Parts: sequence; structure tokens; C-alpha cells
Amino acid sequence: MKRIISVVGARPNFMKVAPIHRAFVQYSDSIEHLIVHTGQHYDAAMSDAFFRDLDMPEPAVFLGIGSGSHAEQTARVMVEFEKICLDLEPSMVIVVGDVNSTIACTLSAVKAGIPVAHVEAGLRSFDRSMPEEINRIATDAICDYYFVTEQSGADNLLRENKPESRIFFAGNTMIDSLQYALPRARESAVRESLGLEAGRYVLVTLHRPSNVDDAVQLRQLLELLVDLSKERAIVMPLHPRTRKNIEQFGLQDVIADAPNLLLLEPQGYVNFLALMMHADFVLTDSGGIQEETTTLGIPCITMRTTTERPITCQLGTNVLVEPEPELLRVALETMLTQPRKPGVVPPLWDGHAAERIASVIVDLVSHQ
Repeated sequence: MKRIISVVGARPNFMKVAPIHRAFVQYSDSIEHLIVHTGQHYDAAMSDAFFRDLDMPEPAVFLGIGSGSHAEQTARVMVEFEKICLDLEPSMVIVVGDVNSTIACTLSAVKAGIPVAHVEAGLRSFDRSMPEEINRIATDAICDYYFVTEQSGADNLLRENKPESRIFFAGNTMIDSLQYALPRARESAVRESLGLEAGRYVLVTLHRPSNVDDAVQLRQLLELLVDLSKERAIVMPLHPRTRKNIEQFGLQDVIADAPNLLLLEPQGYVNFLALMMHADFVLTDSGGIQEETTTLGIPCITMRTTTERPITCQLGTNVLVEPEPELLRVALETMLTQPRKPGVVPPLWDGHAAERIASVIVDLVSHQ
């Protein structure tokens, strides 16, 4: 029996690992698949909701790392995950995405002589001011196998001299989770409970440090949302970082008199998906939402200078706009008054990426 560990550290990781876990079930006679939750980002209610929405089992191990600086968090994960590697002796470790747990667990596993597979490998924003970009580059520099979601991932890895034989174009496990959750999202009553008319509201997410950690920038973006709320209702699940900064910077007055601006607590995956699929369009600074909107055919404006997911702009519904107020105002006016950009779903974003990944990994570990 071969043992394989998949690591989750933050909520976006759950969507990427849940379908991988389900895909390994068919190999349960020869593969023991365990989930290790580092607790890098942890809220009991939200984690429970995500595990429930995605039909994930309880983690085999919960490290309870908690918050801290990038260095503190990465160091604590490394120390604790090294113990897991030595104790459980997995045949392979699977890391996903680009959070601190991704690089930390990769470092610990590789130094313990355990092969590491990176799911969502090769994505590059080419913006090293983003902590996630450093995590992506460092993880791909030392891991053993690369599973890519789009052609740019493979192209970037080949430019970085990674062996072609270790790069696998598998598709996107985020989209596996989306397809899996769609039936329940269609049954969700969250939109009706909020009094929202389908196609008449904008879904907004805002959490990136470059957008919310600067008081002037955050004020300008909130003022922009207040103006937009005169044209469309706005639904904005508030990230804890964003809520904290609104209060810390004394910006509550900016949004206090905007009745069409609805601020929510963070939502579970199914309810968030239900809100997304009925939105007129989405305004975000997230990574994964660019992929989800492209798959659902929902127009998306991404408030960032760069994206590590260029396929969402090339083929999908995503438009990248630098988060400057005037540029965003032009983009929003265009979105409200002009025909929307048509999009198509990228290759292999078909709900079966995890099955392809599991098949390759089972073959790899069986030949160890």
C-alpha cells in the first residue's frame, strides 16, 4: 500500500484537493490518500463549510499553524510538516496552488527525500512583488512533477528548463470542484434570501494587500463601489483583511450611505458559487475567480496589474484592469453599456482533471 499526502493550507486549496481525494478512491486497494491541513488560514465555521460543501473527509492531520508573517508561517509549517513526513513516510506529497504552505511543505518533503508533485504548476504573473509569485517559482524550482492547468504553465516550465517528461497537462481541478458543486449551487436560496434579482447585481471580492493595505487605495476603491451601486446592486463578501482595514483606516463612513452595497460575511463555496453564477458580472482581485467566471461564462473584471492565469483573458471572459480609479471607471462603464466579451472554456477544463492527475501519480508511485 502506497501512501500519498495532499496538503491544504488555505480555502482555495480545498477546491483543488477535494476532487483529487475523490479520484484516489478508485485506487483504494493500493493507495492510501491522506489530507494534511496546515491551518495556515483557519476559521472553524468557514473550514467546516468548505469541507462539507466539497464532500471532503476530515484531514488526517491538522497542524494548526495559524497566522503570522510570511517567514514565521513558512517556518512553522516546515517544522511541523517535516515531522509528518518522517512519521508517515509517504511515497509522494501533492501540493497545490501558491500559498505559504505550498512552498513550506515542498521544502520539507524534498529535503526528506520524498517526491513532490505540484498541481497548478507553471503559472506566472512575472510580478515578484506578489508573495504568491515567489511561492510558485520556488516550488517549481525544487519539486519533481508538474501538473499544469493551461498551456502558459507548460511553456513557462519549459523556458525554466524543466524536463518535458515530468510536465503533465491535466486540466484544472478548481473546475472539477465547480462542476461537482453546481447542482447544489442551483438549489441554493442565498440569492433570494438577500433579495437579489438574477443578472441585476455585481459580485465583488477584494482582498489583495496591494488593494486593501493602503488607506488611500482602499478608500478610492470603496468610493468606486459606492458609485457603481447607483447602477447595480453590489454584493461583497468581506475578507477578514479587508474588514479589518476598513475599520482600522476609519473608512466605514465611505460606505455607510450606500443602500445598494451589501456587505456579507465570507460565504461557503456552494453559496458563493450560487451568487457568482447569477451575477451580471464579477469585480475581483482574486486568482481562482478568474477561472470560475470563465467556466461559467460570467463577465469578469480583475483589478490587478498582472495575472498568472492569462488563458482567462485570451480565451475566457476575464478583462485585466490596473486598479487605478479612472481606468476602472472606464472599464465599468464599458461593462455596463457595451456588448460583453465572449469567452470559451479552455481545453481540459472539463471536470475530469483530478482523474487524470490520480492516474499519472498512481503510475509514478507504482514504479518507485
